[in-house]
Amino acid sequence: MATTTKQRLALAIIDFLTTSLEDGTLAADDRESIEVATSCISESFKVDASDKTEKPDQSLLQIYGVYEKLKGATPAGPGTTAAGEKAAPKAEVSEAQKKEAETLKSQGNSAMAQKKYPEAIDYYSKALALIPGNPIFLSNRAAAYSASKDHESARADAEAAVAADPKYTKAWSRLGLARFALGDARGSMEAYQKGIEYEGNGGSDAMKKGFETAKKRVAEMEADDGDDDEVAQRGMPGAGGAGGMPDLSALAGMFGGGGGGRGGGGGMPDFSSIMSNPMFASMAQNLMSNPEMMNNIMSNPRLREMANQFGGGGGGAEGGSGGGMPDLASLMQDPSIAEMARNMMGGGAGRGAGSGS
Repeated sequence: MATTTKQRLALAIIDFLTTSLEDGTLAADDRESIEVATSCISESFKVDASDKTEKPDQSLLQIYGVYEKLKGATPAGPGTTAAGEKAAPKAEVSEAQKKEAETLKSQGNSAMAQKKYPEAIDYYSKALALIPGNPIFLSNRAAAYSASKDHESARADAEAAVAADPKYTKAWSRLGLARFALGDARGSMEAYQKGIEYEGNGGSDAMKKGFETAKKRVAEMEADDGDDDEVAQRGMPGAGGAGGMPDLSALAGMFGGGGGGRGGGGGMPDFSSIMSNPMFASMAQNLMSNPEMMNNIMSNPRLREMANQFGGGGGGAEGGSGGGMPDLASLMQDPSIAEMARNMMGGGAGRGAGSGS
């Protein structure tokens, strides 16, 4: 069963091509080509043109007729379309057709009240077949489509409704809802803003609520984009100092500089050896996500004192073999260093809540 706008359009195209063969618009020699075309369309869009219940509510010609009327309504000088062409004369609608269309609209409204949305869509579509381009019928059908979660169709009908009559504010509200449901928060906000302008006096509560909801979503999206940019900036190599990745070589320098070989000259072991220790791996990870922590470490006098004791600068501890890095177990016995390590491994949990993210 055709459930989307594209599937209904595909059926309308198939119906148009088939009808054109039957009414003589196309020659009999074209039949084979048309049959191949309709078969391909049916298969591609997963529709069954042979099912009579799948017959579109409006023919493609009727749909295009509505488009031409809306296009012709664009201000471009008396009696011309926006493209400068002569506008087609507006078809006269009899009183009987108006009455029937109003009855169909009322039946659609009743179906909406009972949450029978497919029935409501059918009634509004029949009303539109009698009076194509009627903004009220289009707006009502947009509401039925939205209730059916077919937001693409809702948007199309609402856009046609506001094009036909911009002063019909319900259509702007329904356009705002459809756009918001499709993820177009900025377009939704613009639609609600138009509705408020046409309503006047600051707009209705419902229209203002819709506008504020869309506006809040736009602000959230912009904030999310800003956060992503900040994270990317912090994660860039060489961005140390101004919120970038901390320079771990500074920490290495405190313990003998350079990350040279093991033991020789009192240098710190190479980082691959250090990072094989789970504790230091966790500490380094938290350092990279909290650049401020590096400044705290580098300015800690106790840590600098211990660095000098353990061979910082290559001086070598008395009686030692060149001031090599101490045993991690011995280092962690110092309460001050143990507390600092816990903070580092916990991602700086001890910092004040007002430090930001």
